[in-house]
Amino acid sequence: MNPSSIREEICKVGRSLFDRGYTHGASGNISVMLDDGGMIVTPTNVSLGALDPAALSVFDVSGRLIEGPAPTKEMPLHEAVYRTRRSARAIVHLHSTHSVAVSMLPGINDADVFPPLTAYSLMRVGRTALVPYYRPGDPRVADALRSLDGAFGAILLANHGPVVADQSLEAAGWAIEELEQTARLMLLLRNERPRLLDPAEAEAIRRT
Repeated sequence: MNPSSIREEICKVGRSLFDRGYTHGASGNISVMLDDGGMIVTPTNVSLGALDPAALSVFDVSGRLIEGPAPTKEMPLHEAVYRTRRSARAIVHLHSTHSVAVSMLPGINDADVFPPLTAYSLMRVGRTALVPYYRPGDPRVADALRSLDGAFGAILLANHGPVVADQSLEAAGWAIEELEQTARLMLLLRNERPRLLDPAEAEAIRRT
């Protein structure tokens, strides 16, 4: 996909997420890695629902801003994920309500946040890691993400929000929506005893 098409897709995905309530205000950010190793990134203090294809931040392969406004302050987060998860070509980070709520619950498994509630949560999201709270933009969040060594395509930042990396922006968008809906389902059922996929059923999904 050429850079012009990538710009349009970033704005389309951002608008879709905003219009359906997955993000709010000027929260959240998106990046896509270019074929030459550079990146197109959403700018700081701009709503994902009001992105302009001509006003996105462009970085070269060395990480130097070469075009557009100042980028999201979460750039260290994006760079850490790309450097450790080599298959990633797009990242979506939101502050979606249900995912943030789950990140604040006691007793969460840091290496596998969500129980096997549905087949699609396993197919689209897989295992989700939880990393400790850091102030948004704090470079230490990058250290925490690098420590995961690229093992997770989905990560919850405690008291902050989800990060999803995938091989395309479309796939990352689908995955972060599935993650948010899984978080919502988990909260709805947290005082119940729901039927979970058993280990054999879950393994069959992962294997397939």
